[in-house]
Amino acid sequence: MTDVLTMLERASPNFDERRCRKPVDLVLLHYTGMQTAEAALSRLTDTEAKVSAHYVIDEDGTIIRLVPEEARAWHAGVAFWRGVRDVNARSIGIELVNPGHEFGYRPFPEAQIAALLPLLQQIKARHNIPAAGFIGHSDVAPQRKEDPGELFPWARLAQAGFGLWPSPEFRPSPHAPELHPGMKSGAVVDLQVALDRIGFGIEGSGVYDPLTEAVVRAFQRHWRPARIDGMADPETTSLIHHIAQRA
Repeated sequence: MTDVLTMLERASPNFDERRCRKPVDLVLLHYTGMQTAEAALSRLTDTEAKVSAHYVIDEDGTIIRLVPEEARAWHAGVAFWRGVRDVNARSIGIELVNPGHEFGYRPFPEAQIAALLPLLQQIKARHNIPAAGFIGHSDVAPQRKEDPGELFPWARLAQAGFGLWPSPEFRPSPHAPELHPGMKSGAVVDLQVALDRIGFGIEGSGVYDPLTEAVVRAFQRHWRPARIDGMADPETTSLIHHIAQRA
């Protein structure tokens, strides 16, 4: 039997019906990006703000439920993932209290991640969400968002079954090209096709345009956080094709 998680309730008025025939198949992770937890909760429950999430997890591990899972919370904004444009209708939104890049981005505390993991397990069980369905806000809105960011422990989540991650055998290909903004080539088309297969909203134009740069940067933020520059160096290129094969 699944353990019952202890959580607080702080109802947000900012939700509506899902109005989608397809089931929930995504969990979208965010950071709050505000100076305090209370500031974030106030905004997420403010009718004029018109934003919300299903859950907020404070840095001490406290879970606050704002919107019932059966309702459509307003957390994704203009977004796209695997052909889905109304990401809110297909997802559960979880906000992790963290000041974000604007106010002093910092690692996510152990207590916070320790609370997140069992919550994800219960959501996964309730909605039968596949491992590939656990993603970040920057993945679905790469030109607008950076959260939950490069300090988020994606590898740890993937080890627990929440998200894709490179296999232990992964090595960069010695034949992988180095691609950069402004290039036009068949290798750029291949890169874009692989990114589209992962889920990013991008077409195979063959031009390494600003959208491609933003998507590569988002990919790096999730899967290669050691350097986030939007440049498809051989390691990044190899990783993109590797993750695409696992998607």
